[in-house]
Amino acid sequence: MAKVAIVTGGTRGIGEAISLALKDAGVTVAANYAGNEEKAKAFTEKTGIASYKWDVGDYDACQEGVKQVQADLGHVDILVNNAGITRDGTILKMTYEMWDDVMRINLGGCFNMSKAVFPGMRERKWGRIVNIGSINGQAGQYGQVNYAAAKSGIHGFTKALAQEGARAGVTVNALAPGYIDTDMVAAVPADVLEKIVAKIPVGRLGQAHEIARGVAFLCSDDAGFITGTTLSLNGGQHMY
Repeated sequence: MAKVAIVTGGTRGIGEAISLALKDAGVTVAANYAGNEEKAKAFTEKTGIASYKWDVGDYDACQEGVKQVQADLGHVDILVNNAGITRDGTILKMTYEMWDDVMRINLGGCFNMSKAVFPGMRERKWGRIVNIGSINGQAGQYGQVNYAAAKSGIHGFTKALAQEGARAGVTVNALAPGYIDTDMVAAVPADVLEKIVAKIPVGRLGQAHEIARGVAFLCSDDAGFITGTTLSLNGGQHMY
């Protein structure tokens, strides 16, 4: 029987690539999204992957969303916490709402979704949780105290939850992308983006499918001895 995965923010950008990579690996995928119903519908029509709308920053919505996926597709074996937003600005200009929105969705969403699927994974003695962090959670970034804090928090969350799941066959890992050629990065001004690329040793932006391959591996049976780790895919931009 095919395993079932939920990919949050799974209909666009890196999330879309992850959803497709897992489908190609024989997994039944549910792609969560929060906003654009038109694009989600187009994604489902194009890929055949079911899409489900709820806000990962809303605890109760996550509980209900997971219940619906399980009713439709079966118990959830794999969770990829990919959903994230940016609300950039220096701390002098950042409002509390900008801080809270990013923390609630980017970090809070990891808790809300993991809380909904972790008990079942432990009970069945198999599970994979992959949390999408960021190079900016590892190295920091000017004008992103909210985003960097949330993504850095994901790495600590991953290590702690990995210890809770290890003996029950549930692995919890993180993947930290560098700058990837997606709509989010495309919104960066051209002159700023040029300076960013100049600092990447491989000399280019990453591609979404390169991140997706890493996620698919961490979700596989072959990755059963890997837990509590962060896989950094950043073209050598940040090494430590």
